[in-house]
Amino acid sequence: MPRRTKIVATLGPATDGIEVTDRLIAAGVDVVRINLSHDSLQRHRERTRLIRQRAAEAGREIAVLIDLQGPKIRVGTFKDGKVELKAGDRFAIDANCDLSSGDQQRVGTTYAALADDLSEDDTLILDDGAIELLVTRVESGCVHCRVVVGGMLSNNKGINKRGGGLSAPALTAKDREDIKFAAEIDADYLGVSFVRNAEDVESARSLLREAGCNGGIVSKIERVEALQAIDGIIDASDAIMVARGDLGVEIGDAKLPEVQKQLIHKARSNNCVVITATQMMQSMIESPIPTRAEVFDVSNAVIDGTDAVMLSAESSIGKNPPKVVAALDRICMEAEKNARRSKHRIDSHFGRVDEAIAMASMYIANHLEVKAIAALTETGSTAKWMSRMNSGIPIHALTRSQVTCRKVTLYRGVYPLYFDVTSRDLSKINSEVIEAMLRQGTVQEGDLVLITKGDRSGVEGQTNIMKIMRVGEHTLSRIA
Repeated sequence: MPRRTKIVATLGPATDGIEVTDRLIAAGVDVVRINLSHDSLQRHRERTRLIRQRAAEAGREIAVLIDLQGPKIRVGTFKDGKVELKAGDRFAIDANCDLSSGDQQRVGTTYAALADDLSEDDTLILDDGAIELLVTRVESGCVHCRVVVGGMLSNNKGINKRGGGLSAPALTAKDREDIKFAAEIDADYLGVSFVRNAEDVESARSLLREAGCNGGIVSKIERVEALQAIDGIIDASDAIMVARGDLGVEIGDAKLPEVQKQLIHKARSNNCVVITATQMMQSMIESPIPTRAEVFDVSNAVIDGTDAVMLSAESSIGKNPPKVVAALDRICMEAEKNARRSKHRIDSHFGRVDEAIAMASMYIANHLEVKAIAALTETGSTAKWMSRMNSGIPIHALTRSQVTCRKVTLYRGVYPLYFDVTSRDLSKINSEVIEAMLRQGTVQEGDLVLITKGDRSGVEGQTNIMKIMRVGEHTLSRIA
């Protein structure tokens, strides 16, 4: 049985080169992430070219997720590289201060409007929660603070406000230019950082379409404001990412597990894909094996129904990225043995015929010992709807579109198979689907296979037929 949960791995210096790229592919990576917060566009262009070239040679479809940097809300740099802050110290973050002149008393910031978003008694969290400052006074662009939790503060560390409320827009001038780069390399997904509401998502989608790219939008949930507007964000997005770093800083780490579970459930219930990210295998940046806590973390996300788990620094700068992917593969496979049959939308009314066919197919497949599902699809929508229901049955998205082949690699339990329905004899489509799956080793003689397709083959949104076939025998049933 193939792994259903997908693995997203961030590319970086540790993944450069043909040998490590081939090992990543062999280990089972499904989607690669390009983080535009680091490195040059030319380096990212080369990484994208290499992964696609080597994936094609290996007979694999691997999607590319371009992740925008978003607003950089950070302190500036220090004259001596860092300072040590102690509890009770007075310290200021001053937008009027030169970005490179930080000292023991104050430091500049990349976010000029920081003081406008703060008032007395607000709490600022620096360096992913390592340092905590209490705002005592705000005046003329300068935020005066008292150190509550001290530590070493070095250059360019991030700033968060506990409880949210920093008003920086999700898309910066750099992001708008980087969207053009995403279109240039034909990105399969665009990750939008620090999304606040559905309007941010639609703005990014509009810019991506204007640039000539039809990639999906992944909304990164890392602000309190995003949680408050989550229903609209999910409706506007192709996928959401539970970005636990900044989100944990804003809401507090103890609240993260329950929020993660809620986001996974809400996304799947609303036909949205969900990625769980940040520090999933953090110890494997250096260690050859994960901690037991990391094993539990990944397993719980899989059991809760996440579509994908993501590696960041573990793969981009870690000692052995392919080994981390292999460890994730092993953990996900074991966790999937605990999958429960879904009651997803069991009482729902469906507004579309193709959506109803997808849901009915999964109900039948789960109760008839079907070994595999073949969904003939133009855009991947039918396979996506199917994947919202928990099931151990592999869903194969058969499509003539390379874009769709790559896009469905992010969907839990969905596997792409290139199949050009428009070039085939329509009276023989079912048998040719079975033959394609036999060649791939997906099914064998005697297996039950469920096929969904449309009367008007090759037309988007026309799935209206479900057939159940036994490999090597006649059609058993037809619902049209």
